[in-house]
Amino acid sequence: MEFVVSKTALLAIVLAPLVGTIVAGFFGRRIGRAGAHSVTILGVAISCALSGWVLWQLVGQGAAPFNENIYTWFKVGGFEAHIGFMVDKLTAMMMVVVTFVSLLVHLYSIGYMADDDGYQRFFSYISLFTFAMLMLVMSNNFLQLFFGWEGVGLVSYLLIGFWFKRPTAVFANFKAFMVNRVGDFGFILGIAAVVWWFGSLDYATVFANAPSLAGEKVSILAGHEWSVATVICIFLFIGAMGKSAQVPLHVWLPDSMEGPTPISALIHAATMVTAGIFMVARMSPLFEFSETALQFVLFIGATTAFFTGLIGMVQNDIKRVVAYSTLSQLGYMTVALGVSAYSAAVFHLMTHAFFKALLFLAAGSVIIGMHHVQDMRQMGGLRKYMPVTYWTMLIGTLALVGTPFFSGFYSKDTIIEAAHHASLEGGWIAQYAYWAVLLGAFVTAFYSFRLLYLTFHGKERFRDAPHAGGHDDHGQEGGHEPHEPHESPWTVTVPLVLLAIPSILIGFFTAGPMLFGTNWSGEIDQLPFFLGAIDVVAARDVVAALAKDVWHGPVAFALHGFKAPTFWLAFAGFVVATVMYLWKPELPAKARRVFAWPIRVLEDKYGFDALWIGGLAGGSVKLGQASRVIDSQVIDGAAVNGSVRVVELIANLSRRIQSGYLYHYAFVMILGLIVLLAALIRNLI
Repeated sequence: MEFVVSKTALLAIVLAPLVGTIVAGFFGRRIGRAGAHSVTILGVAISCALSGWVLWQLVGQGAAPFNENIYTWFKVGGFEAHIGFMVDKLTAMMMVVVTFVSLLVHLYSIGYMADDDGYQRFFSYISLFTFAMLMLVMSNNFLQLFFGWEGVGLVSYLLIGFWFKRPTAVFANFKAFMVNRVGDFGFILGIAAVVWWFGSLDYATVFANAPSLAGEKVSILAGHEWSVATVICIFLFIGAMGKSAQVPLHVWLPDSMEGPTPISALIHAATMVTAGIFMVARMSPLFEFSETALQFVLFIGATTAFFTGLIGMVQNDIKRVVAYSTLSQLGYMTVALGVSAYSAAVFHLMTHAFFKALLFLAAGSVIIGMHHVQDMRQMGGLRKYMPVTYWTMLIGTLALVGTPFFSGFYSKDTIIEAAHHASLEGGWIAQYAYWAVLLGAFVTAFYSFRLLYLTFHGKERFRDAPHAGGHDDHGQEGGHEPHEPHESPWTVTVPLVLLAIPSILIGFFTAGPMLFGTNWSGEIDQLPFFLGAIDVVAARDVVAALAKDVWHGPVAFALHGFKAPTFWLAFAGFVVATVMYLWKPELPAKARRVFAWPIRVLEDKYGFDALWIGGLAGGSVKLGQASRVIDSQVIDGAAVNGSVRVVELIANLSRRIQSGYLYHYAFVMILGLIVLLAALIRNLI
């Protein structure tokens, strides 16, 4: 029996969250809170179940990938635009991750948003977010990809600024929207370049003709020729830099913490920020024709992985620490893309989705238990009050730092091994990238265990902070009276437990078949999981090289990890954090005095906020003010009104000459005649 992916199932996967969005958004008052969360959760649950079934069809039953147009949007001459789906193993994996994390975020939000006035609106937004992300990952053409791309950008704007009465939330969502517009401008130029060269927006057509890019040049500036593949790929990657928050377009992501915590988990774990990683992996047939573009991707990823992680070491807001961790891990994924280890990038995308969603939701649970205090300096000793939150957050931390046998280890260490392999034969950028991701292991472990110790261990500092001023996580101002922390309700803790399970196990069971096509003993027994979805030039296939050199099954790989420099650097970060924040709590104050200047640089985020807000945005405002002055004073004042005044002056003078007396006119005629005769006589002489 031949198994075929059902078109009806794919339509149901996409449309079920959209139906929930419409019902909760337009009829929220009629159906009430319970109705709003029920209909949206049902829609996402249907999508999740069907996505799992589609993945099983492709993986377990050998069904062929689905690529078919569903609807013709428009046809102009010989150019057509369609709505269609391309569902292969890469897409199906993304569908499962997106819908599963989204489903748990929906469940979690029942408890987290219970006291919020915008309850129905919130559920409508997050369901719409899921719909837009599914449209993005399931698309079979660039136009639909751009629709989903802009869709998640729009809904993220609405969600980050969900508490629109807070000035900081309004600023954060505007910042996210504007920075993403910079990336999206490059992205749409990349799509335009694809249409210009290939004459099509269809993935299959473009990828089939990708070899035509080889050796082709284009003159952008007179006398300067660029590879066509480089131009297309760099423009596309600029779009990824915005969505996946790569330096210097990363500044929006930490500020997105102004939104509700469930949104932080949804945006930072499995949806919006992973869109750029997915897009580059999908475009691997194009990127493989540009070594320059890959080097650019590698440099940006390495810079993001290491330097944004350093900022996380000095943050005190529990959500912002996890946010900078997301920036760093996105940098790791981008490094994998830059060394052509696309499968390692999307594998880390998958594992990261589970443990990062776990960390964000656990941080939200802490915020609930602490009555919406987010400053870790006002926490401490919460382990005995919030045991479920503590143990699940510990699991997420161990996965994040790459502890052997945890899911994050298999994906993160594969990326580091791939970067090391590329650095052996690459230039300075490849070596820089390897050292960046290697040293990043120390940084990740330090800020992760710092968060754990400040929050759950040590002195109960919340008893010394009776008034925690500022804004809480539900948009309210002011402080809070002394309180007893408490464990969160089951609607919050159950999603934590369900996310903790894959954070431990999924890497162990899937690394072999997904990355290397091997069985438990490390023997190759199947075709590569992403064959047909990801194309890699054989000479740059570092994952295939790792399959031969370092992969001998999940157990052997984990045992080997205990001897790798990555583990010992992470262990060093754990030790330093333990000494500073558990054994010798007076050390952080001393370190702050000794390293005052570097800490100030990190707290200022290397000046990127000042550059964007005061420099680019401020410069644009000043340019607008200058243009207003030029428009009002020069164009309107001098050119338009000035010419009117000149004409008016001439008219007034002319009016005075016209006196109406005949002898005045005769006198002027005589004067004119005298001047004319004088000129003639002068010429004759």
